[in-house]
Amino acid sequence: MTETTLDIAAIMRAIPHRYPFLLVDRVVEMNHDNYCVGIKNVTINDQFFQGHFPAEPVMPGVLIVEAMAQTSAVLVVETLGPESQGKLVYFMSIDSAKFRRPVVPGDQLRIKVTKVQRRMSVWKFIGEATVDGRVVAEATFAAMIRDR
Repeated sequence: MTETTLDIAAIMRAIPHRYPFLLVDRVVEMNHDNYCVGIKNVTINDQFFQGHFPAEPVMPGVLIVEAMAQTSAVLVVETLGPESQGKLVYFMSIDSAKFRRPVVPGDQLRIKVTKVQRRMSVWKFIGEATVDGRVVAEATFAAMIRDR
């Protein structure tokens, strides 16, 4: 059992996403090949708030799911280690996505992804996003790691 935390520099080494589309600021807990917990600090400076919605800013649900995917990509890359060099993690499917309450500037989104299954290069996860201990979104999704 390997428990790990990662700062933004380590996350940026693990996945290719960059501002304004990098949606994980820190990994606060990780058990390789099992689960990962990422943090996204939601601020009014996030670019998507310019249009969603200016008078009442709400983080788009699809970006919450994307934050889950990025957190799971970090888990995959960190679990595989050097084997994952030069590869990308792609969404394959998203199932059972549910959005329970809005995420607004000032919230800290805590994203937990748990590996359900791994078959060759395909990984399946359950993701749950919370703010202050309350579930804001959840989804089941699959991803594939492959060469660029």
